[in-house]
Amino acid sequence: MIFIVAFLVFGPKKLPELGRTLGKGMRELKSAMQGVRDSFEEAESDVTEEMKKARTEIEKVYDGFEIPDFKKEALKTFDKETIKKEPVAEKPSDTPEEKKDKKSETGRDG
Repeated sequence: MIFIVAFLVFGPKKLPELGRTLGKGMRELKSAMQGVRDSFEEAESDVTEEMKKARTEIEKVYDGFEIPDFKKEALKTFDKETIKKEPVAEKPSDTPEEKKDKKSETGRDG
């Protein structure tokens, strides 16, 4: 269908020239796309290599050192500050008389 429309628009003399030009343009486009792809792959390998070097340097610096676990330290601090033996709150429904009765049952004062 496309060929028929191109044949009618451009004519039989210009059609081979148009095909060659179109083919040449497609080859150039493929070549440019391959160049972009190669550039990205090269940049990726360079970045990967730099990251490996940085990791090696970091491992050398921290070799033999214990890296603190900040989450555990934070939890320890939290536990020390917040978990204390605090008296359990009495129910709000306890009236002063009920409180006296409970104290007399347990034998404790105030």
